[in-house]
Amino acid sequence: MVQKQGNWVPYQLKPRDVERRLFACEQLLARQKRKGFLHRIVTGDEKWVHYDNPKRRKSWGYPGHASTSTAKPNIHGSKVMLCIWWDQLGVVYYELLKPTETIIADRYRTQLMRLSQALNDKRPQYNERHDKVIFKHDNVLLHVGKVVKTYLETLKWEVLPHPPYSPDIAPSDYHLFRSMAHGLSYQHFRSYEEVKNWIDSWIASKDDQFFQQGIRKLPERWEKVVANDGQYFET
Repeated sequence: MVQKQGNWVPYQLKPRDVERRLFACEQLLARQKRKGFLHRIVTGDEKWVHYDNPKRRKSWGYPGHASTSTAKPNIHGSKVMLCIWWDQLGVVYYELLKPTETIIADRYRTQLMRLSQALNDKRPQYNERHDKVIFKHDNVLLHVGKVVKTYLETLKWEVLPHPPYSPDIAPSDYHLFRSMAHGLSYQHFRSYEEVKNWIDSWIASKDDQFFQQGIRKLPERWEKVVANDGQYFET
């Protein structure tokens, strides 16, 4: 396994996974060229936020001497899960779970109910026009459970295809969480409330262009997948 955009993925993709990535990106590119749909995308994902966030920095040394680096966050230390959904206009809805909480399919379905209500309140244009929400999330088990699929069908949202092992074409991974990780460097939180206050401030510090950029990078990244015949590309 190897890390891509903060996610563990196979070091070498199986031929079937490569084909899925290539096919999906070719189809999405062709569709975007026929009629742009990026403005309709609502996307989201989950991220662990650690209370202790040392910045990992490597230094160069003399030949024969090991380089030094600071420690990575302690994955067994205090942490909370952030669940967040956004579009090109900004964050639509998020939940910061309590330290003892995690996500299962039923909880995710409840979150989607709240997201749907938040969209009605904050993005009435989705109901006022013919173009409906295009929902983009990855295919981890809790996102594709039967209760989730059934509920998404009632919302009549279009669910955008997302090939397995593809954080490099997931806007939350390559853009939102990547930027957040830089902001978290050196942050040390003492409580859940401090984490939540920091997230609120971080979101408020981002303007519309930040979120637009994250969504509008998608065609460029689809093109890179196609140019690399479905394999991972350098970012």
